[in-house]
Amino acid sequence: MPKQYTVAGGGGVALNVLEWGRVDGPPILFVHGWSQTYLSWLKQLESPLAEEFRLVAFDLRGHGLSAAPTAQAAYTDSALWAADVQAVIDTLDLVRPVLVGWSYGGLVITDYLRARGEGAIAGINLVGASVRLDEAAIGPLIGPGFYEIFERACGADLAAGIDAMREFVERCFARKLSRADYERALCWNMTVRPDVRAALGAREVDNRDVLASLTRPVLLSHGRRDVVVLPAMCEAALAACPHAQASWYDEVGHGPFIEDAGRFNAELADFVRAAQSREH
Repeated sequence: MPKQYTVAGGGGVALNVLEWGRVDGPPILFVHGWSQTYLSWLKQLESPLAEEFRLVAFDLRGHGLSAAPTAQAAYTDSALWAADVQAVIDTLDLVRPVLVGWSYGGLVITDYLRARGEGAIAGINLVGASVRLDEAAIGPLIGPGFYEIFERACGADLAAGIDAMREFVERCFARKLSRADYERALCWNMTVRPDVRAALGAREVDNRDVLASLTRPVLLSHGRRDVVVLPAMCEAALAACPHAQASWYDEVGHGPFIEDAGRFNAELADFVRAAQSREH
């Protein structure tokens, strides 16, 4: 069974944090995406990775069992996202963790890096991740799997919101989920209030310059059939961070860590071992 904590994040927001694996293992901190929860990472948290690594995941502010402020400013301030990540690292005493971010989690991680630098971490793995969210990114970098459902997912019509999230979950994955996995994903998506979804989408952020300044190892894992965060986003991140390594998943959509968990977990383990062994 995982250990469960409540951590005070930016502005005192209570964050739901869970821990699996070896207490003395190299730490990995998982950061989920828009309208998700820590449950996104179960194929990692409940895998053989737990035999070697210390695995930590948390619900972003406004998601899952974390507190959900009503003010839009609680979600549009990059400094608050950075403070949330820092609070988890500090409270659980994670020594040189590797940060793994899915989708919107890429923005959260690069927010952290902009505010706090890379000195406390060993590396980052961005998974189907966004590092830019603004009007100009919609279309070229952010795909129809997101922008075609966003307005319906953020409105006051509950039936329309449910249908939008059903469509979103289906579009996330090129490989069809089992009924149980699909239903669970839909349920955790619906735990997030529409106003929170809207507030996350209201940000104007471009963190490509953060990637350009990194010296720590960077792994980019991306599905070539991703229609939510397009492969062009990964190419933009690669252009910004020349030493980054890309791992492309040819027949996979937005969720390599779910659609091809075996390969993803093996690559993550290798990446963490290599990152932790570097001089710092």
